[in-house]
Amino acid sequence: MKTVLVDAQGKVTPAGSKSHIVYRFFVPNGAERLGIHFNYGPKYLEDQEKAKLLIEQGIDAYFEAEYLEQAKSRWQSCLPLQNLITVSVDAPDRHRGAAHRHDREQLHVLSRHEATPGLVQGEIIPGMWEVTLSLHAIVTDVCDYTLKVWVEEEDAQ
Repeated sequence: MKTVLVDAQGKVTPAGSKSHIVYRFFVPNGAERLGIHFNYGPKYLEDQEKAKLLIEQGIDAYFEAEYLEQAKSRWQSCLPLQNLITVSVDAPDRHRGAAHRHDREQLHVLSRHEATPGLVQGEIIPGMWEVTLSLHAIVTDVCDYTLKVWVEEEDAQ
């Protein structure tokens, strides 16, 4: 049997860059497998003028004065600018890993016998779990996301 624990949708903006959104949920007794489906978009900033402005702001912030002109002349080498949101998982007893991927659609699983790369397999213990969305960079005016978390009992496999 599959039980949905989180079914969320949201919108984030550039103001949310370098922050986190945490979803807490209770995993009941008898759960054998935890599933996480995460999707966000758009992936790329299509507006070239806005991209150029953002890249130049980054160059101003991080390059030494003697390299500014050269770096700005090559701003297009930084394209395409992308939104990046990643997923981390914490069980009641420990951190279960992070899926720091650039894919805009992701499916992650955890069980005693399997785990998506970046996550740690092990018992799906009952209690309060967390899925953290890390907003590394939001470069579009708005980025939509969906998150669905579910558990399956053994007879569902």
